[in-house]
Amino acid sequence: MARIPGPPAFDGLKKRIRAHRAAGSAAPGQGFVRETFCMSREDARVKAREWFDAFPKAAYWTEVESWRQLEGDRIEFTMRRLPSAD
Repeated sequence: MARIPGPPAFDGLKKRIRAHRAAGSAAPGQGFVRETFCMSREDARVKAREWFDAFPKAAYWTEVESWRQLEGDRIEFTMRRLPSAD
């Protein structure tokens, strides 16, 4: 009878995943730049507008990635953009 081989060893893949995680997600030229703020509703609107003015959506894919309302009319939000426009 022919023996059916088992699943392949994933040592190489595991090594690459560990190296990628050790390098961190903020490696230059990869991913988005993110910044999280927590401020009053009016200040949050001003800060978001600053980001959209400084980093136009068409070039930097700027967006409010997430937000939530906290007690006392405070907003916690994360702005996201590309590191540079090419």
